[in-house]
Amino acid sequence: MSMPTQHEMAENPADDLIADLIEVAGGSTHADLIKEIVGPAVTLIGDGTSRGDLKIINAAVQELRYAFKVFAPYRHVRKVTIFGSARLRPEDEAYKLAVLFARRITQEGFMVITGAGPGIMQAGHEGAGREMSFGVNIRLPFEQVANPVIQDDPKLINFKYFFTRKLIFVKETGAIVLFPGGFGTHDEGFEALTLMQTGKGMPMPLIYMDPPGDPYWDQWRDYVEEQLIRRGMVSPEDRNLFTLTDDPEYAVREIKTFYSVYHSLRYVRDTLVLRLQRRLSEEKVEALNEEFKDIVVSGRIEQRQAFPEEANEPAIRHLPRLAFKFNRHYFGLLRALIDRINGWDRSRGRQVCP
Repeated sequence: MSMPTQHEMAENPADDLIADLIEVAGGSTHADLIKEIVGPAVTLIGDGTSRGDLKIINAAVQELRYAFKVFAPYRHVRKVTIFGSARLRPEDEAYKLAVLFARRITQEGFMVITGAGPGIMQAGHEGAGREMSFGVNIRLPFEQVANPVIQDDPKLINFKYFFTRKLIFVKETGAIVLFPGGFGTHDEGFEALTLMQTGKGMPMPLIYMDPPGDPYWDQWRDYVEEQLIRRGMVSPEDRNLFTLTDDPEYAVREIKTFYSVYHSLRYVRDTLVLRLQRRLSEEKVEALNEEFKDIVVSGRIEQRQAFPEEANEPAIRHLPRLAFKFNRHYFGLLRALIDRINGWDRSRGRQVCP
């Protein structure tokens, strides 16, 4: 069954009342979107939606609303999400490594998001410190209590549903680092890969980190190479979507470098727009056109200023742009293009002349 069209939603007999309600609540420049949120809620009456389904909708909306409110004051601070096992203890090497990485990345101005429980989650908070930490906790049947570092902090959020929690992990972060972990860690890593591979999530550093001498993620990569890439189930260029390391300084450099020239992206109609921290030389743009011509549907990669459609983002309208007709298929190659823009040589773990 297809989703209701905007025209069908516009015929909701409660529309005028909803518009009046928005005005009574103080009005909003986003009244059109608020109306589209409230309108379907009213149509649930005619759908005969069960109470159980209404509870799911209500809880999901409430969780997201509260999470957005908590993160809003920190919108312009980049953040790094840390995943890993809740069962690791402070004496484990992975735990110590997570503390070290979190300490180093916050020294570079990033905040840290973890699941708020014990193990790697607590290690991330210990390294980052309470002030630079967010806790995104999940209520489980065996009641996962927040770790003592983040407990009772206003940046701690408790979720009922995994799907809303996972949305916040990915939406609010600028990078993801995974330490050894169980089913949940693998689930979160594969979901992040899937979102980037399909273009449903923003490109970002996705780093799998092993303690030195521990082959945990090395063996995972062997599985990806032998069972997924070799069999053609994913493309070879999808290797660009993630990296492995046992060096926290490498991970910090990759995350910092990813945002050294590249800033963010969006689509304007059928054009992909990459916002940059600074303009590229014409020689660099020519080199990008030559190397990445296979992902350009028509025309060329061009450097330009903001599109009129980007007027709703005044804080970054001054940034230069690269714009081109992207085929929306080879997102592994898009990540490689961003690395070229940043002058990042992954094989050597260093930045070259961008």
